[in-house]
Amino acid sequence: MQIKPRQHLLDIWRATARHSFDDGKLVWGDTDGLSSVADAERLLCLLYPATEIPAFRLDQPDTTERDVLQAMERVGSRLEIPPNLITALAQFMRTHTGPDDAPTFAGGPYFKTIDPQVELTYEQGKLGVVDSYSMSVTLCLATLGFLKVYENSTTRPEVRRALGELREATNLRLTAAMVSLLRSFAVNVFDAESEQGRRLIQVIGQNRHSDRAVLQQFARRFRPLRATIIESLSRGIEVDESIRDESQLFECGWAWGVVKDAPKVTDLDTPVPGQPDGIADRLPYVYFTVVALDGIQDLFSERTLTLGLLDADQQKLAEALRLRWELSQQYWSAVARFGSERWPLEDLPWQTTGLRLESEYFSLTVAAILVHDLVRRRATDDDLTRTVSIMERLADRGRVTSRMTRNDPVVRLHDPGVLMPLAGSERSGSRLQWRMTDFSAQLLKRTVQLAELSRNIEAQDRLLRLAEQTFEHLWSRRIEEGHGAGLWDDVRAVFPDAKDVNRRLSWSVTERVTECLVAARNLYEQEPIRSPELADLARDLLSEATHLFGREQLEASTGDDGSRARAMRSIENRLDHARGLVDERPATAFALALPVLRELDTLAQARDAAAQEG
Repeated sequence: MQIKPRQHLLDIWRATARHSFDDGKLVWGDTDGLSSVADAERLLCLLYPATEIPAFRLDQPDTTERDVLQAMERVGSRLEIPPNLITALAQFMRTHTGPDDAPTFAGGPYFKTIDPQVELTYEQGKLGVVDSYSMSVTLCLATLGFLKVYENSTTRPEVRRALGELREATNLRLTAAMVSLLRSFAVNVFDAESEQGRRLIQVIGQNRHSDRAVLQQFARRFRPLRATIIESLSRGIEVDESIRDESQLFECGWAWGVVKDAPKVTDLDTPVPGQPDGIADRLPYVYFTVVALDGIQDLFSERTLTLGLLDADQQKLAEALRLRWELSQQYWSAVARFGSERWPLEDLPWQTTGLRLESEYFSLTVAAILVHDLVRRRATDDDLTRTVSIMERLADRGRVTSRMTRNDPVVRLHDPGVLMPLAGSERSGSRLQWRMTDFSAQLLKRTVQLAELSRNIEAQDRLLRLAEQTFEHLWSRRIEEGHGAGLWDDVRAVFPDAKDVNRRLSWSVTERVTECLVAARNLYEQEPIRSPELADLARDLLSEATHLFGREQLEASTGDDGSRARAMRSIENRLDHARGLVDERPATAFALALPVLRELDTLAQARDAAAQEG
């Protein structure tokens, strides 16, 4: 199934508007304002494409395109859509603000208790989580960009007043989310003889070398990164002094929420209200690290920088987050590619070290960090080819591109998803866990990102085929009728023989698919990969065609209807056009040169035949 970003995004907009808006007003419905994560995901299904794709812009009503208006008709008319979105966003900000006027980042029903017999308490549902912090960064930046453009398009006093209030609330939430991300970052140092140390050695050594050899290689490989972390002690990174000992192992990344005893951020010009005490263990999770990386990179996007969306405090926080972003990428990318032979990431499925879990989902999250790093440092062909193979294997093992067998346990990867205990959450009562159900959507997102990165024709072709297969799998999982029609997720649609699989509306999967389509649009906006071989062939064809065209111009015109002159002008224009494309699009230049050569040959044959008759 070919990915058609414009058509498919409009389908999602139409379904989202139909489900969530009534006469221009946002209806929370199924989440009841309990989960800031789900509510942010729902709004981003509309706002993310509207701020990332020029053709989907809603912040300049005079330029909104007809098919976009038709998809958004439940939200309002051309002039009503922006004010109605502002009202919906303001409602989100109010709903997720505490009695002390501090933004809240509740995970809500996304949290699950370890014991199914124990219900989630109201206080536990209010706990903040990295998913919410990261999603809020993306939503707030999209909102601020939307407001900055739209404010030049309206003079209505009530709208401008609402716009100003929303900007203030959004800036406060953005700052609070960035502070919470800072306080959720963790560096965990542990002894090689500890249980976690033995697991890390097993993962990166793959039982091919002695523990001593793996430790020595770890010390050498991570010496520069260790030095950077030690240097960063003065820049707010909390870490045990034992990090200085090279015989100690370490991990860095994001815990599931604010870390226990994490200091409050106080060195800002404007104090940030709230900053609740953390309860999470100082244990990095690769899943929450990926989530944080996705949100933080939006702080440095071209749109954020061009529009100047960050104030002085936020720029300061962004630099602090960028340091942690770099550290985490370098660490997990190095762990994924550790050693000189087979990568640990190629040994599927990935085993976590802090919590003894293994799943293809964790392999995908480590691969996602590797993709971040490959994009950052422009990957080698070898790195790219090996990563493509990993993606193809994950798609097969996850039954995205292969058939499900009878009583296949892999279906649990999609429903109910992968359950991950949250270390430290027992301080709030019963221990909590987090459920990840977006394996297929994450696979599609990383595949499209890799395809956008690749400048290797064979690798990109494999990635595009994989992306199309994964998208077909995902598109088949849309809910066909009833509540949430046109949205996700109906796992039974692709695994009809699976037992205990339920259809349920998931804003998490819906938002991820929306992100994938925006990424696919960015991929298609790129110039196609240039083939040096085809470029040489195209130049040879054009050289011969130019020579023959010059010879043809030496011949006198025998026609009196001007048809030969028109043909010669057409050939000249096509040759000029093909020569202009040969460097960027050699295959197109090649295709254009062939009919020109045929036409020149036809003219020459006609002239020879006329000469013989004469």
